[in-house]
Amino acid sequence: MEICPYLEETFKILGRSWNGLLINYLSRCDDRAAHFSDIKRDLKSITPRALSLKLGELAEWDLVEKKVITTTPLSIKYVLTDKGYALSQAMIPIEQWAQNNLELAEEVNSH
Repeated sequence: MEICPYLEETFKILGRSWNGLLINYLSRCDDRAAHFSDIKRDLKSITPRALSLKLGELAEWDLVEKKVITTTPLSIKYVLTDKGYALSQAMIPIEQWAQNNLELAEEVNSH
């Protein structure tokens, strides 16, 4: 039996650290967009360097777009593309499965 090559490619994206969480995070933001500093604030354990690299990876897969807003001062937002949003919606059943079947450490549950 052969594994579906599309599923294999999808797990190459989601199997990398932070990618799934970043896609999920942006899907929950207003306008599916957030500033770098907001993402860093809310995903506390990611380093700024790792966040920058991951956003770049997701942009290469056309899942996230970097939008420069020409205001004073200049503003940059990271926006989930339609393709990225579709992937976030496909992850909802996985999230529901995890909520029903996985136990989290007490420390995580209390936050």
